[in-house]
Amino acid sequence: MDFGFYLPCYWPDTSFPAQTMYDETIEEAKLAEDLGYISLTIPEHHFINYLTHPSPLLTAVRVACATKKIPIISAVLVLPFYDIRRLAGEIAQADCLTHGRIQLGVGRGAFRYEFDRFNVPVEESRERFDDALNLLIKLLTEEEVGWNSKYYKFDPITITPRPVQRPYPPIWIAALAEGAIQGCVKRGFHVMTTPLRDPFSAVKMQSDAFFAALPPGGKQRLSMLRMGFVTKNEADTQAKLRLAFENHQRFVNVFTTPGTVHNGAIEPIAVPETLDDIRKSLIIGSPQECVDKLGHYADLGIHDIQVNMNFGANHADVMGSIERFAAHVMPHFKNRSSARAKELA
Repeated sequence: MDFGFYLPCYWPDTSFPAQTMYDETIEEAKLAEDLGYISLTIPEHHFINYLTHPSPLLTAVRVACATKKIPIISAVLVLPFYDIRRLAGEIAQADCLTHGRIQLGVGRGAFRYEFDRFNVPVEESRERFDDALNLLIKLLTEEEVGWNSKYYKFDPITITPRPVQRPYPPIWIAALAEGAIQGCVKRGFHVMTTPLRDPFSAVKMQSDAFFAALPPGGKQRLSMLRMGFVTKNEADTQAKLRLAFENHQRFVNVFTTPGTVHNGAIEPIAVPETLDDIRKSLIIGSPQECVDKLGHYADLGIHDIQVNMNFGANHADVMGSIERFAAHVMPHFKNRSSARAKELA
């Protein structure tokens, strides 16, 4: 099981300079590459201080300039928000500027707050996503592409420049539910998923769904995003759990409700989870506690964990956790192969 590093740009204190936040993110990306994390992932969100990347590709190009070879994955581009003709060109340009290091995580979006403000009906998100994905692949693969669908009607065009990677950069589909995960696998795509702050039973459901649909010898990969942090001591663990809890309170406000947002800042709301629930679900604690928890993920055959350490801690603390995770956790999984992986080999 491998480990990637998530670059969320979570911005709970909007008085903190955004430029500094991005500069610190670049430093964390450089350290993660140097210490052996296999990829960097960059989300997309708008109008809120939760995962502050209005343009993941713009961030990706900047990160590529500061790093060497590590793959950089959008996690994810929300296709219903785009004119796909323009996005296809921007993807191809980013692929050129990063010398073929871009990978495409794409999804249909999750936050009603954003859909409402883009005037895109959230009820159409699945249909729009499917149409947009098919069109995106066509535009990146072929020249002189025309289209006639409910959402796009245009005469043949050619996206310029053409992508470096052929036929197009690797595509990952974001999916949470069992049926959605299996549908992505059956279409031949890699899958990005996350159990959010749910218990380990959600991890198992998502993993089981992926491998149940994966044919023998299938090459698709399962990547799972999870909050993780290697702490210095028990007091530090408690402090980081409180930050994760507050992060969750903001997330729930725009994920399951219309959202209460003031000047871009999400108001934390009451949630049913407790700090004890958060500790059981997330990978936050001593090196041994993190190793023990991640052993269950490895047993399921999950290919990689995208570790989110940026859920409220300051930059120095995150840099320390990046180092501790690489030194004391990652080596335990370097050569570990699960029984499930052996069965499917």
